[in-house]
Amino acid sequence: MMKFSSFSLNRFVFLTFIFLVHHPMLNAQSSDKKLTIEGRWDITYQEETKQKPSWLEISHSGLRTLVGQFVADGGSARPVSQIVMEDDKFHFSIPPQWENTSTDLKVEGIFSGDQLTGTISLPIGKTYPFVAVRAPSLKKSKPPVWGAPIRLFNGKDLTGWKALGENQWVVENGILRSPKSGANIRTEQVFNDFKLHIEFRYPKHSNSGVYLRGRYEVQIEDSKGVEPWKGGLGAIYGFIKPRENLAKDAGEWQSYDITLSGRIVTVVLNGKTVILNQEIPGITGGALDSNEGEPGPIFMQGDHGPIEYRNIIITPGK
Repeated sequence: MMKFSSFSLNRFVFLTFIFLVHHPMLNAQSSDKKLTIEGRWDITYQEETKQKPSWLEISHSGLRTLVGQFVADGGSARPVSQIVMEDDKFHFSIPPQWENTSTDLKVEGIFSGDQLTGTISLPIGKTYPFVAVRAPSLKKSKPPVWGAPIRLFNGKDLTGWKALGENQWVVENGILRSPKSGANIRTEQVFNDFKLHIEFRYPKHSNSGVYLRGRYEVQIEDSKGVEPWKGGLGAIYGFIKPRENLAKDAGEWQSYDITLSGRIVTVVLNGKTVILNQEIPGITGGALDSNEGEPGPIFMQGDHGPIEYRNIIITPGK
Protein backbone atom coordinates (compact mmCIF):
# COMPACT_ATOMS: atom_id res chain seq x y z
CA MET A 1 0.00 0.00 0.00
CA MET A 2 1.38 3.42 -1.05
CA LYS A 3 1.87 5.92 1.72
CA PHE A 4 1.70 9.69 1.36
CA SER A 5 3.54 12.19 3.45
CA SER A 6 1.46 15.12 4.67
CA PHE A 7 3.34 17.33 2.18
CA SER A 8 2.57 15.01 -0.75
CA LEU A 9 -1.06 14.68 0.26
CA ASN A 10 -1.50 18.44 0.52
CA ARG A 11 0.17 18.90 -2.85
CA PHE A 12 -2.11 16.26 -4.42
CA VAL A 13 -5.25 17.95 -3.03
CA PHE A 14 -4.05 21.34 -4.24
CA LEU A 15 -3.32 20.08 -7.77
CA THR A 16 -6.66 18.30 -7.93
CA PHE A 17 -8.43 21.52 -6.92
CA ILE A 18 -6.56 23.50 -9.59
CA PHE A 19 -7.50 20.87 -12.19
CA LEU A 20 -11.17 20.98 -11.31
CA VAL A 21 -11.34 24.75 -11.25
CA HIS A 22 -9.41 25.43 -14.41
CA HIS A 23 -10.01 22.42 -16.62
CA PRO A 24 -11.55 23.90 -19.80
CA MET A 25 -13.93 21.03 -20.51
CA LEU A 26 -15.45 21.19 -17.03
CA ASN A 27 -15.93 24.96 -16.94
CA ALA A 28 -16.25 26.04 -20.57
CA GLN A 29 -20.03 25.98 -20.71
CA SER A 30 -20.71 27.94 -17.50
CA SER A 31 -17.87 30.39 -18.19
CA ASP A 32 -19.04 31.01 -21.75
CA LYS A 33 -22.57 31.73 -20.56
CA LYS A 34 -21.38 34.16 -17.95
CA LEU A 35 -19.09 35.94 -20.37
CA THR A 36 -21.62 36.25 -23.18
CA ILE A 37 -24.43 37.60 -20.98
CA GLU A 38 -22.21 40.52 -19.98
CA GLY A 39 -23.03 43.91 -21.44
CA ARG A 40 -25.83 46.46 -21.46
CA TRP A 41 -29.45 45.52 -22.00
CA ASP A 42 -32.41 47.69 -23.00
CA ILE A 43 -35.48 46.29 -21.26
CA THR A 44 -39.18 46.75 -22.00
CA TYR A 45 -41.74 45.29 -19.65
CA GLN A 46 -45.49 45.11 -20.07
CA GLU A 47 -47.45 46.76 -17.25
CA GLU A 48 -51.13 46.10 -17.93
CA THR A 49 -51.74 48.15 -21.12
CA LYS A 50 -48.50 50.17 -20.97
CA GLN A 51 -44.97 49.36 -22.03
CA LYS A 52 -42.39 50.54 -19.51
CA PRO A 53 -38.65 51.03 -20.11
CA SER A 54 -35.88 49.65 -17.93
CA TRP A 55 -32.15 48.93 -18.24
CA LEU A 56 -29.54 46.50 -16.99
CA GLU A 57 -25.76 46.32 -17.18
CA ILE A 58 -24.00 43.03 -16.35
CA SER A 59 -20.27 42.65 -15.72
CA HIS A 60 -18.04 40.33 -13.73
CA SER A 61 -16.22 40.84 -10.46
CA GLY A 62 -13.39 38.43 -9.78
CA LEU A 63 -13.35 35.11 -11.60
CA ARG A 64 -16.95 33.98 -11.32
CA THR A 65 -19.24 36.57 -9.74
CA LEU A 66 -21.60 38.57 -11.94
CA VAL A 67 -22.55 42.05 -10.74
CA GLY A 68 -24.32 44.96 -12.37
CA GLN A 69 -26.46 48.04 -12.18
CA PHE A 70 -30.17 48.38 -12.85
CA VAL A 71 -32.58 51.17 -13.77
CA ALA A 72 -36.31 50.68 -13.25
CA ASP A 73 -38.90 52.82 -15.04
CA GLY A 74 -38.30 55.47 -12.36
CA GLY A 75 -35.57 56.33 -9.89
CA SER A 76 -31.81 56.21 -10.31
CA ALA A 77 -29.34 53.58 -11.48
CA ARG A 78 -28.64 51.22 -8.58
CA PRO A 79 -25.91 48.63 -8.01
CA VAL A 80 -26.64 44.90 -8.16
CA SER A 81 -24.29 43.11 -5.75
CA GLN A 82 -24.68 39.68 -7.38
CA ILE A 83 -26.46 38.20 -10.38
CA VAL A 84 -26.87 34.45 -9.91
CA MET A 85 -26.63 32.44 -13.14
CA GLU A 86 -27.23 28.71 -13.57
CA ASP A 87 -27.02 27.40 -17.13
CA ASP A 88 -29.10 29.91 -19.13
CA LYS A 89 -31.20 31.14 -16.19
CA PHE A 90 -30.38 34.15 -14.03
CA HIS A 91 -31.89 36.11 -11.17
CA PHE A 92 -31.13 38.97 -8.81
CA SER A 93 -32.82 41.28 -6.33
CA ILE A 94 -32.19 44.80 -5.04
CA PRO A 95 -33.65 46.64 -2.05
CA PRO A 96 -36.52 49.09 -2.66
CA GLN A 97 -35.48 52.64 -3.50
CA TRP A 98 -38.38 54.40 -1.87
CA GLU A 99 -39.17 54.52 1.83
CA ASN A 100 -42.84 53.60 1.41
CA THR A 101 -42.02 50.04 0.30
CA SER A 102 -40.27 47.21 2.11
CA THR A 103 -40.17 44.45 -0.54
CA ASP A 104 -37.15 43.87 -2.78
CA LEU A 105 -37.36 44.32 -6.53
CA LYS A 106 -36.70 40.94 -8.14
CA VAL A 107 -35.73 40.01 -11.69
CA GLU A 108 -35.75 36.46 -13.06
CA GLY A 109 -34.97 35.58 -16.64
CA ILE A 110 -33.55 33.36 -19.35
CA PHE A 111 -30.56 34.28 -21.51
CA SER A 112 -30.66 33.30 -25.18
CA GLY A 113 -27.91 34.93 -27.19
CA ASP A 114 -28.98 38.49 -27.92
CA GLN A 115 -32.18 38.46 -25.87
CA LEU A 116 -33.27 38.20 -22.26
CA THR A 117 -36.82 37.26 -21.29
CA GLY A 118 -38.38 36.90 -17.88
CA THR A 119 -40.30 38.73 -15.19
CA ILE A 120 -39.81 41.82 -13.03
CA SER A 121 -41.45 41.74 -9.60
CA LEU A 122 -41.86 45.27 -8.30
CA PRO A 123 -41.89 46.25 -4.61
CA ILE A 124 -45.58 47.18 -5.01
CA GLY A 125 -46.34 43.47 -5.24
CA LYS A 126 -46.95 43.12 -8.98
CA THR A 127 -45.04 40.99 -11.49
CA TYR A 128 -44.71 41.81 -15.18
CA PRO A 129 -43.10 40.06 -18.17
CA PHE A 130 -40.12 41.68 -19.88
CA VAL A 131 -38.02 41.37 -23.02
CA ALA A 132 -34.51 42.83 -23.28
CA VAL A 133 -32.21 43.36 -26.26
CA ARG A 134 -28.57 44.34 -26.32
CA ALA A 135 -28.13 48.10 -26.14
CA PRO A 136 -26.48 49.67 -29.19
CA SER A 137 -22.99 51.14 -28.76
CA LEU A 138 -23.94 54.38 -30.60
CA LYS A 139 -20.25 54.95 -31.33
CA LYS A 140 -19.45 57.46 -34.06
CA SER A 141 -16.66 57.14 -36.62
CA LYS A 142 -16.37 60.91 -36.98
CA PRO A 143 -17.68 64.07 -35.32
CA PRO A 144 -21.14 65.26 -36.35
CA VAL A 145 -21.67 68.06 -38.85
CA TRP A 146 -24.08 70.57 -37.37
CA GLY A 147 -27.09 71.95 -39.20
CA ALA A 148 -28.99 75.18 -38.69
CA PRO A 149 -30.32 76.11 -35.22
CA ILE A 150 -34.03 75.55 -34.57
CA ARG A 151 -36.00 77.55 -32.01
CA LEU A 152 -38.10 74.86 -30.33
CA PHE A 153 -40.18 77.28 -28.26
CA ASN A 154 -41.66 80.29 -30.06
CA GLY A 155 -42.38 82.24 -26.85
CA LYS A 156 -46.07 82.63 -27.78
CA ASP A 157 -47.83 79.29 -27.45
CA LEU A 158 -47.31 75.51 -27.24
CA THR A 159 -46.87 74.99 -30.97
CA GLY A 160 -44.51 72.03 -31.48
CA TRP A 161 -45.03 70.70 -27.94
CA LYS A 162 -47.21 67.98 -26.47
CA ALA A 163 -48.15 67.52 -22.81
CA LEU A 164 -47.95 63.90 -21.62
CA GLY A 165 -51.16 63.97 -19.61
CA GLU A 166 -53.61 66.63 -18.48
CA ASN A 167 -51.86 69.86 -19.43
CA GLN A 168 -50.90 72.48 -16.84
CA TRP A 169 -48.20 74.17 -18.98
CA VAL A 170 -48.84 77.79 -19.99
CA VAL A 171 -46.97 80.46 -21.94
CA GLU A 172 -46.62 83.87 -20.30
CA ASN A 173 -44.35 86.75 -21.35
CA GLY A 174 -42.16 84.49 -23.48
CA ILE A 175 -41.80 81.88 -20.73
CA LEU A 176 -42.92 78.25 -20.80
CA ARG A 177 -44.28 77.68 -17.29
CA SER A 178 -45.49 74.76 -15.24
CA PRO A 179 -47.04 76.57 -12.24
CA LYS A 180 -47.62 73.34 -10.30
CA SER A 181 -46.84 69.64 -10.47
CA GLY A 182 -48.58 67.98 -13.37
CA ALA A 183 -47.79 66.53 -16.78
CA ASN A 184 -44.39 66.33 -18.40
CA ILE A 185 -44.00 67.94 -21.84
CA ARG A 186 -42.13 66.91 -24.99
CA THR A 187 -41.29 68.18 -28.45
CA GLU A 188 -43.21 66.79 -31.37
CA GLN A 189 -39.96 66.60 -33.32
CA VAL A 190 -37.35 63.93 -32.63
CA PHE A 191 -33.57 64.18 -32.88
CA ASN A 192 -30.39 62.12 -32.99
CA ASP A 193 -27.22 64.14 -32.31
CA PHE A 194 -27.65 67.77 -31.31
CA LYS A 195 -26.50 70.80 -29.40
CA LEU A 196 -29.16 72.20 -27.05
CA HIS A 197 -29.38 75.56 -25.34
CA ILE A 198 -32.07 75.92 -22.69
CA GLU A 199 -32.66 78.37 -19.85
CA PHE A 200 -34.59 77.53 -16.69
CA ARG A 201 -35.73 78.95 -13.37
CA TYR A 202 -37.15 77.19 -10.31
CA PRO A 203 -38.44 78.23 -6.87
CA LYS A 204 -36.90 76.89 -3.67
CA HIS A 205 -36.89 73.10 -3.30
CA SER A 206 -38.32 72.49 -6.78
CA ASN A 207 -37.11 69.92 -9.27
CA SER A 208 -37.28 69.16 -12.97
CA GLY A 209 -35.13 67.63 -15.67
CA VAL A 210 -34.31 67.88 -19.37
CA TYR A 211 -34.41 64.51 -21.14
CA LEU A 212 -32.17 64.07 -24.19
CA ARG A 213 -33.85 61.94 -26.88
CA GLY A 214 -36.46 61.39 -24.18
CA ARG A 215 -34.11 58.92 -22.43
CA TYR A 216 -31.21 60.63 -20.63
CA GLU A 217 -32.07 63.12 -17.91
CA VAL A 218 -29.92 66.16 -17.24
CA GLN A 219 -31.03 66.98 -13.72
CA ILE A 220 -32.52 70.30 -12.60
CA GLU A 221 -32.73 70.69 -8.83
CA ASP A 222 -32.42 73.39 -6.19
CA SER A 223 -28.88 72.30 -5.30
CA LYS A 224 -26.97 75.37 -4.16
CA GLY A 225 -24.51 74.69 -1.35
CA VAL A 226 -24.35 70.89 -1.58
CA GLU A 227 -21.53 68.68 -2.82
CA PRO A 228 -21.78 67.61 -6.48
CA TRP A 229 -23.62 64.30 -6.78
CA LYS A 230 -25.33 62.12 -9.37
CA GLY A 231 -28.77 63.47 -8.49
CA GLY A 232 -27.98 67.18 -8.34
CA LEU A 233 -27.99 70.10 -10.75
CA GLY A 234 -25.67 69.44 -13.69
CA ALA A 235 -25.73 65.63 -13.35
CA ILE A 236 -26.79 62.95 -15.79
CA TYR A 237 -29.24 61.56 -13.28
CA GLY A 238 -27.95 58.48 -11.50
CA PHE A 239 -24.89 58.06 -13.73
CA ILE A 240 -22.55 61.06 -13.99
CA LYS A 241 -21.99 63.77 -11.40
CA PRO A 242 -20.82 67.25 -12.41
CA ARG A 243 -17.26 68.38 -11.73
CA GLU A 244 -18.50 71.14 -9.46
CA ASN A 245 -21.72 72.66 -8.18
CA LEU A 246 -22.46 75.88 -10.06
CA ALA A 247 -26.06 76.24 -8.92
CA LYS A 248 -27.36 79.77 -8.49
CA ASP A 249 -29.95 80.85 -5.96
CA ALA A 250 -33.50 79.62 -6.49
CA GLY A 251 -35.45 82.22 -8.45
CA GLU A 252 -32.52 83.13 -10.74
CA TRP A 253 -32.34 82.23 -14.42
CA GLN A 254 -29.77 79.55 -15.24
CA SER A 255 -28.70 77.84 -18.45
CA TYR A 256 -27.60 74.56 -19.96
CA ASP A 257 -25.61 74.12 -23.16
CA ILE A 258 -25.62 70.40 -23.88
CA THR A 259 -23.96 68.48 -26.71
CA LEU A 260 -24.98 64.87 -27.36
CA SER A 261 -23.32 62.70 -30.01
CA GLY A 262 -24.14 59.02 -29.76
CA ARG A 263 -23.71 58.37 -26.02
CA ILE A 264 -21.09 61.07 -25.52
CA VAL A 265 -22.34 64.11 -23.63
CA THR A 266 -20.90 67.46 -22.65
CA VAL A 267 -22.82 69.67 -20.23
CA VAL A 268 -22.09 73.36 -19.74
CA LEU A 269 -23.92 74.82 -16.74
CA ASN A 270 -24.14 78.59 -16.41
CA GLY A 271 -21.30 79.02 -18.87
CA LYS A 272 -18.86 76.51 -17.38
CA THR A 273 -18.24 72.89 -18.39
CA VAL A 274 -19.26 70.46 -15.65
CA ILE A 275 -19.30 67.24 -17.73
CA LEU A 276 -16.87 66.83 -20.64
CA ASN A 277 -17.19 64.08 -23.25
CA GLN A 278 -18.53 61.44 -20.87
CA GLU A 279 -20.36 58.29 -21.95
CA ILE A 280 -23.96 57.86 -20.81
CA PRO A 281 -24.25 54.11 -20.07
CA GLY A 282 -28.01 53.78 -20.52
CA ILE A 283 -31.44 55.26 -20.02
CA THR A 284 -32.19 57.11 -16.81
CA GLY A 285 -35.29 56.66 -14.66
CA GLY A 286 -38.36 58.30 -16.15
CA ALA A 287 -37.32 57.73 -19.77
CA LEU A 288 -40.05 57.59 -22.39
CA ASP A 289 -38.72 54.31 -23.81
CA SER A 290 -35.61 52.15 -23.98
CA ASN A 291 -35.19 52.19 -27.77
CA GLU A 292 -31.72 53.72 -27.62
CA GLY A 293 -30.94 53.25 -31.30
CA GLU A 294 -33.78 55.53 -32.37
CA PRO A 295 -34.08 59.34 -32.43
CA GLY A 296 -36.15 60.88 -29.66
CA PRO A 297 -37.65 64.16 -28.44
CA ILE A 298 -36.56 66.74 -25.93
CA PHE A 299 -38.83 66.51 -22.92
CA MET A 300 -38.99 68.27 -19.59
CA GLN A 301 -40.42 67.15 -16.28
CA GLY A 302 -43.40 69.00 -14.93
CA ASP A 303 -44.33 66.48 -12.23
CA HIS A 304 -41.77 67.48 -9.56
CA GLY A 305 -42.86 71.04 -8.77
CA PRO A 306 -43.08 74.46 -10.46
CA ILE A 307 -40.57 75.17 -13.24
CA GLU A 308 -40.03 77.74 -15.99
CA TYR A 309 -38.16 77.52 -19.32
CA ARG A 310 -37.23 79.95 -22.07
CA ASN A 311 -34.86 80.32 -25.06
CA ILE A 312 -34.95 76.65 -26.08
CA ILE A 313 -32.77 76.30 -29.18
CA ILE A 314 -31.51 73.07 -30.74
CA THR A 315 -28.86 72.60 -33.42
CA PRO A 316 -29.27 69.10 -34.87
CA GLY A 317 -26.55 67.06 -36.51
CA LYS A 318 -27.01 66.55 -40.24
